[in-house]
Amino acid sequence: MSGLVLRNAMPEDVSLVACFVRALADYEKLAHLAIGTDEQFAALLFGTPPRAHALIAEWDGAPIGFALWYFAVSTFAARTKLYVEDVFVTPEARNRGIGRAIFADLARRAIAAGSVSMEWSVLDWNAPSIAFYRSIGATPQEGWTTQRLTGAALEALAV
Repeated sequence: MSGLVLRNAMPEDVSLVACFVRALADYEKLAHLAIGTDEQFAALLFGTPPRAHALIAEWDGAPIGFALWYFAVSTFAARTKLYVEDVFVTPEARNRGIGRAIFADLARRAIAAGSVSMEWSVLDWNAPSIAFYRSIGATPQEGWTTQRLTGAALEALAV
């Protein structure tokens, strides 16, 4: 694909990663939840040990997207799975195959790490993303819903 470069994020990309996260949150109508600071992203991606990984997508040298992922565990398979936390491509760069290239890159990373699968979540109203995921062969996990413990409930349970 002419013009596209996918590269690992570097420490100097922390502000860019944070900016893409905020853009994704805005697209998902969740901007009020995008509270991560540059310092927190630096610790997440480049701390000791790093807890997540990111790549930057560039088109002709200009940043146009990113992905952030981490490795989780599939206990039933006794192997890792690559969990894709976020993928975002700027609106003006969409429909060029960039999302497919990002997911293909992540699939190669999952296989290289010996992972059994790749997983991610999608908002149920996000029809364009769901259609894209179906086009690359992803299927919903029937019978499973994501559960989340956060805020006061998380703190209350921890007492």
